[in-house]
Amino acid sequence: MHVLASFEWSVIWDSQGALWGGFKHTMKAGVVGIVLAYLVGLVLGALRAHRIPILNQLAASYVELIRNTPILVQIFFLYYGLPVLGIHLDVFTVAWLSITIWGGAFMTENFRAGFEAVPQRLSEAGYALGFTRLQEFLYVTLPIGGRIALPSTINSAISVIKNTSLLLLIGYPELTYVANNIQSNTFRTFEMFTALAVYYLAIVWTLSALIRFLERRLALPEAF
Repeated sequence: MHVLASFEWSVIWDSQGALWGGFKHTMKAGVVGIVLAYLVGLVLGALRAHRIPILNQLAASYVELIRNTPILVQIFFLYYGLPVLGIHLDVFTVAWLSITIWGGAFMTENFRAGFEAVPQRLSEAGYALGFTRLQEFLYVTLPIGGRIALPSTINSAISVIKNTSLLLLIGYPELTYVANNIQSNTFRTFEMFTALAVYYLAIVWTLSALIRFLERRLALPEAF
């Protein structure tokens, strides 16, 4: 009761403009990174599922490297490491690029698992109809495997959004960065991080609702 009585709601209301700006930066980096991560995952997942020589090994090496190193290390490498090699990237580029690289590795495995779950008989039926390997992928494996992989890819997208909070460490003005600056100036830590948690919960709950909606709309027949 004492905590609630001393809770300064005015700090949150007065900070909504700044928090909303941080939210937009979070979504800006998150959406760009997620869209590109989906594309990376789709292409590399197909290479891995079809066991294309050399390309499969390269994709597997990328997945192992990224999935087994912290995303924070990857962010620091892009922001602080690349300038040593003469490559200078602005903070927004590092933001979406690091998210793409990290998210793409997880999306790759999501799509690979989805594609490999497609019943072999369906692929064989496609080849029997005269499909080329590319046509079989586009008309058989991708529509079915994509549906199978969808829930896990959205879970990966949720993880990507939550990991954007690490971008505050390179000065990207996302939600956590903004909330941390406000609490440093107002000394109202409890209020600001409560508001921050509400923002992230709203994002995650929205994406979770999207998962449930898409699962219902895109559910495969029981025969599969």
